[in-house]
Amino acid sequence: MTSLSTLTLPDHTELPDSDGTFVKNLQEHPQSILITDSIKPVLEQRHPDGQYCIGQDSGIYWRLTEPPEKGAEAPDWFYVPNVPPTLNGKMRRSYVLWKEYVAPLIVIEFVSGDGSQERDNTPPSQGESGNVGKFWVYEQAIRVPYYGIYEVAKAQIEVYHLIDFTYQLMQPNERGHYPIAPLGVELGIWQGFYQNAELPWLRWWDAQGNLLLTGEERAEVERQRAESERQKRLLITDKLRTLSVEQLKDLGIDPEMLD
Repeated sequence: MTSLSTLTLPDHTELPDSDGTFVKNLQEHPQSILITDSIKPVLEQRHPDGQYCIGQDSGIYWRLTEPPEKGAEAPDWFYVPNVPPTLNGKMRRSYVLWKEYVAPLIVIEFVSGDGSQERDNTPPSQGESGNVGKFWVYEQAIRVPYYGIYEVAKAQIEVYHLIDFTYQLMQPNERGHYPIAPLGVELGIWQGFYQNAELPWLRWWDAQGNLLLTGEERAEVERQRAESERQKRLLITDKLRTLSVEQLKDLGIDPEMLD
């Protein structure tokens, strides 16, 4: 008999990091980048020690099976608080629950088909060939507090909140957003231009309804602010140049400073 002291379970380096399937929607990768990039300032503020993990189309292993990938779900996007982003100095190949014990706070699936896979509530006792429904896994096995199902074709998202071990469909607030209370943010649909495509994109807002910007958007806002300040200074300088030397001196301004 194998004792508990000698029992070892596989970690992320010993488990497959892909099931060999294709990404079904070319919007998936830029969409993941968009929501990751824009929420980073929030996560850095909440985790000044850097202890958090974001997965993008990465496996979450929740049970041991044969083959191993049958025991994993790969959300298009997920966030886990209070865990190190790397293990032994290496990027994670997957997220292994029996090594971490910390469930993601939120997982998001991007629907490419009719959404039936993302809403599949089939338990292990009823699944054929070991297949288990995604919805059941997130709700009953991993117990993720927030589960989002984003349907780009319908420009809509459903968000479920785990209450008393059961997912409850959330209702949007007055802005049409879904508050993710532990993060102090809201999730919703934004129609706009990103990565060379005009589409309805899934995005974050803060609790006051302000859109959380990407790094590129923040840089553009700062560039416009700096340009506005430069234009104001030029306007003031031009007005001062219309004054006489005596008027400038009365204002305490050295006329030579305007040259």
